[in-house]
Amino acid sequence: MIERDFDVPFVAELALREKQIQQNYRPVMAVHKWFARRPGTLFRALILSEFRDGPLREQFYQGQSLRGVRVLDPFMGGGTTLVEANRVGCAVTGFDINPMAWWIVRQEIGEIDVESYLEAAHALRNALEREIGDLYRTRCLECGAKDAHVKYFLWVKSLSCQKCRKPVDLFPHYLLSEDVRHPTNVFVCRACGELYESRSRKDPPACPQCKTKFSVEFTAHRNRCKCQSCGTENGYPIPSSGPPEHRMFAIEYHCERCRERHQGRYFKRPSAEDLKRYEEAASRLGSSEATFIPQEEIPPGDETDRLHRWGYRYYREMFNARQLLGLELSCGHVRRQKDAPIADALATNLSDLVRYQNMLCRYDAMALKSLDVFSVHGFPVGLIQCESNLLGVAGKKTAVGSGGWLNVIEKFAKAKAYCQQPFEIRHQGSRKILVTIADEWIGDRRCGIAPAETKQVNLDCADAAEVDFDGQKFDAILTDPPYFRNVQYAELMDFCYVWLRKLIKANHPEFTALTTRHANELTGNFSMGRTLEHFTEGMSRVFRKMAKALKPGAPLAFTYHHNRLEAYFPVAVAILDAGLVCLATLPCPAEMGASIHINGTASSIIDTVFVCRSHGRLRRRWSSENAHALARLVTEEIEQLREANLEPSEGDIRCITAGHLIRLAVWHLRLGWKRSFKVTARTKAVADWISRFGGLEAVERALRSAISKPNPPHTHGRRQTPSLRRTKLTGARY
Repeated sequence: MIERDFDVPFVAELALREKQIQQNYRPVMAVHKWFARRPGTLFRALILSEFRDGPLREQFYQGQSLRGVRVLDPFMGGGTTLVEANRVGCAVTGFDINPMAWWIVRQEIGEIDVESYLEAAHALRNALEREIGDLYRTRCLECGAKDAHVKYFLWVKSLSCQKCRKPVDLFPHYLLSEDVRHPTNVFVCRACGELYESRSRKDPPACPQCKTKFSVEFTAHRNRCKCQSCGTENGYPIPSSGPPEHRMFAIEYHCERCRERHQGRYFKRPSAEDLKRYEEAASRLGSSEATFIPQEEIPPGDETDRLHRWGYRYYREMFNARQLLGLELSCGHVRRQKDAPIADALATNLSDLVRYQNMLCRYDAMALKSLDVFSVHGFPVGLIQCESNLLGVAGKKTAVGSGGWLNVIEKFAKAKAYCQQPFEIRHQGSRKILVTIADEWIGDRRCGIAPAETKQVNLDCADAAEVDFDGQKFDAILTDPPYFRNVQYAELMDFCYVWLRKLIKANHPEFTALTTRHANELTGNFSMGRTLEHFTEGMSRVFRKMAKALKPGAPLAFTYHHNRLEAYFPVAVAILDAGLVCLATLPCPAEMGASIHINGTASSIIDTVFVCRSHGRLRRRWSSENAHALARLVTEEIEQLREANLEPSEGDIRCITAGHLIRLAVWHLRLGWKRSFKVTARTKAVADWISRFGGLEAVERALRSAISKPNPPHTHGRRQTPSLRRTKLTGARY
């Protein structure tokens, strides 16, 4: 069982490696973006710990067949739990209130012929090449070739000076590229717009073209920018003026003809011909009738209100003319696809593609690539935007750059090939060994063999608290529930939904609604009045329903973390309301420390895995009668994580401690718990018990020796590897 056989150091090391480059370890996740996916290795480990005997380190790399085991996930999200359970042969059932989650998991597990998909996908891209390929060409400055492929068009927000009415570019700085993946630093001249290179990043020279001295006097800062013509300070944004204007100021391109003799990347200032191509795209868009471009308004919300502050009112306003033209044509080709599974796959591709094909994407000045709209799990509006080549750029072996059809096709094909033959990666020193796992596969059916194999898969777009299980009982419920106010799933997913809905709503009633927002969505949200009490009641409703669907003694195991202790109280209330006991809390890394939304913050990358059952005995070493005893247990777990080459931060240790406090509160409050009390009273009962125990403060005092020298916020992980360097973004504004 999990409490006995879960191997913290082993799983932590696997999970930490996976989260660095998750698509390499679990390619299936690349089917479509979802937020805050937990490591597949973690859920594989939970399943095998519960249902297989023997050391987890041995079982993990062996093919498994758990036919007859029934696993349920009431918050299936991106599908990690169900994919891992399905892979080892379990019968899986999943629910999610968000239709995008339902669709994504359906696409991950659904059977498709990969070769037929690739043929159709490349035919679509080739058709687009004939129609609009010329809009993504430019002249190479090195060899003069007229057909070099643009990777990225870079745009800066601009406004008219409030006094002299001359244009004001809102450059947050003039650095285009760092000397990390390019031999030198590349700057844009604030006066003439020419691009020039410098060995020095801190003290660049004057522009060699116009001799203007480098200065940051006219950069945009704290919503103010000085006009270079008259010196007037202008404020921004101005919501009443509508969506912001943009000016194309740079291009990064790729020239296959002279690539072998060229060092670094290719950058250029847009020529008159480049600007004319964009005008041609705008003209073509204006002269045609749009069928698929969404016309929906952006509703208010905690995240979408950021867009409103910049003057955006409709989803279509976040795309430029060339992007809208390309996406409209793409939708037309998808709609004409006759094979239903392939049409659904291509529609999924387009939905995933729009997160790169919009004017909220930013340019990473260090990594020299486009960052998709969801790179920080929100809608941060930058001052410099990156337009990717819609078609994608083909290199000799793989796609060059990011954000185009070619990139999405490659990722989707690898994802579905992985479903046919899953693998794990074993590390031996510096070597990575790909271990094919025999007899495992992901899907609802496997064709090409006789007879065809099938697996039981039940997916439903529904509120798990309201479903009727009709007497069904499950061997395990494994899930990753929403974390209070951490991610606004529906507000963000609507960005993709409004496009996907145009393509599939006729055949899928789950996409009838104009939005994925739902009154019962479990996430804190100020604009919708979703308080901690709303979250607590919702978690309780789901957990009570789930407890009734569990076989006696079967586990309900779930992951959770939060920076605030009070955000854990709903977890305790839900467990107690469901009549369950929490027999273990286990630490496991579940985020990447270098992620843009974590790096440089006090956020934790450690999840607590709560293991609950209808009955059971608490192991003696986990009883922790006082703060000092609990501190000793936390110290043991810190050492286990260090065995996995993870140095926990102070935030990590706080989350580990919070998980244990919730476990102990549940254990001590289980007898005499009054579910009939108001939610505020039930929450207060949990808070009062933790306060009597001493709270986080008492345990932290006892732990002082362990956390007296914490790492700087999120340098933890694989101990100062280059992949964890702080990312610098061109034009980032939070």
